[in-house]
Amino acid sequence: MHKVRIALFLLMAAAILVLALYAGPRTINPFAMTATEREILLSIRLPRVAVALLMGMALGASGAILQGVLRNPLADPYILGISSGASLAAALGLLAGFYVFGGSSVPVSAFIGASLVSILVGAFGWKRGGLWPERLLLAGIGLNFLFSAVLMLLMSISSDEGLRRAVLWMFGDLSMADWTLIPSASIFIIIGLCIALLRSKALNALILGDEFAYSLGFAVHQERLILFVAMALMTSASVSLGGTIGFIGLLMPHIVRFLLGADSRLLVPASAVAGGAFLCFADLIGRSLMPPLELPSGTVTAVIGAPYFLYLLRKKDVLGV
Repeated sequence: MHKVRIALFLLMAAAILVLALYAGPRTINPFAMTATEREILLSIRLPRVAVALLMGMALGASGAILQGVLRNPLADPYILGISSGASLAAALGLLAGFYVFGGSSVPVSAFIGASLVSILVGAFGWKRGGLWPERLLLAGIGLNFLFSAVLMLLMSISSDEGLRRAVLWMFGDLSMADWTLIPSASIFIIIGLCIALLRSKALNALILGDEFAYSLGFAVHQERLILFVAMALMTSASVSLGGTIGFIGLLMPHIVRFLLGADSRLLVPASAVAGGAFLCFADLIGRSLMPPLELPSGTVTAVIGAPYFLYLLRKKDVLGV
């Protein structure tokens, strides 16, 4: 029965990917494509779906890791201030005229900002030779408020039209997706996923408590640091690809946990698959709902995710709290 559920889960994710490629404001028949439709598919939709898939995978897996590391079922990668730090760095780069990397300058700025904030959160969360979940969470919340306030201040006093892109970045805009961003970001995401999969047994132990993990021979603080680095790599790469998108890292692990179980060896990769499929679906809705206007994918995930999150919150047995 469990294998049937996994097979159905993977088939549904694959169906969503195919739908995201060929459906939209202009439906493409894969068996009878014109030259224009082939160009749309290869130059616009394929890189966009690839970016959505990578971002969703990174956020879904990061959420599963963070909920285990912090032992908090409501934890989300962006609760640690990584998204607000990336958005602030992108805005500062635009205001300072940072165009060293051409069209990739904003993503590069966002990745640098996200990485620096991850290091800063880790530094604040470090005490007595290890990362402490409570300190990590409180540090992330404090920095999130700080960076968001500075970003709002910049936006209120600046007349730079370039900040419009930073605003879109804050809401997860995939309309600028292209192939140039994918190779470097995918490397960090793959590294983060591999680290998480290799340490999935340790994550299972951490979820059950530090004492239990110690009794199994795991170095708790070292394992927590390694998993935090994996989460930070994936979240930073995700932000650099298309901005900040919420609820994926929060919801996908809960859905997968409900469907397939809580074993991190399956939970982490399945959350990655679910996150990628969900963001592709959200992007499809965003570009199809009101053509030619496009809704930012982050807005769509929030509209879909918030009610479902409230539903999950009511079902305490699903959340496990």
